[in-house]
Amino acid sequence: MLVENAMTPSPMTVNASATVLEAADIMLANRISGLPVVDDKGVLVGMITEGDFLRRHELATDRKRSWLQGWLASPGKIADEYVRSHGRRVAEVMNEHVVVVAPTASLSDAVQLMERNDVKRLPVISDGKLVGIIARSDLLRALTRMQRPSAPSTVDAQIQLAVEAELAKQIWSKNGFIRCRVRNGVAELAGTIFDERERLAAKVAAENVPGVTAISDHLTWIDPYYGVALPPPAGEEDRV
Repeated sequence: MLVENAMTPSPMTVNASATVLEAADIMLANRISGLPVVDDKGVLVGMITEGDFLRRHELATDRKRSWLQGWLASPGKIADEYVRSHGRRVAEVMNEHVVVVAPTASLSDAVQLMERNDVKRLPVISDGKLVGIIARSDLLRALTRMQRPSAPSTVDAQIQLAVEAELAKQIWSKNGFIRCRVRNGVAELAGTIFDERERLAAKVAAENVPGVTAISDHLTWIDPYYGVALPPPAGEEDRV
């Protein structure tokens, strides 16, 4: 999926000349935690987020330094912190170093940018213009919109082949100790595992195959150190 398919188009913005309180009001009124900042020509110049309001002198949360901490810190750093905690305009508080993404980038690329730069949202830029924003909440919405593919009209043997093919691709099941048999849409997992985490992974692999309606767990766990075999947990079939 591409960024343009999941982003919020025409996002709410705030002008760099607006006050900090105006930016806070916009965030609260629209229930958002960050705003792209634009200049008078509509060009993206920064981002302001709820994190920029953590250290504010109005809340008495501005950073207090001991004598030693003040001596060790550079005057420039202390001056910068003062501006961010006392600045009244968005331009004085915003982050000017903005990480952006193109609408044609993949969601995987966007997530990598978020993780690498430790940010929760990315402005989407096309031809130098702000066309959208993609945030973690947009990824959640994209996930909920994705519908499970409808099961094709197929026989159990074909479904079983699909499950076996998926298991064969995975490092944790390439040893061939996990087997699957499908009857009436129920995937029966049997064989042995040497790590309990492989049990859930095998179930997930099977339940994502179209046509599987339930999982029946018959996997036996073998302790790799003592060789003790434990039967699968008792319980009903897991419905898909």
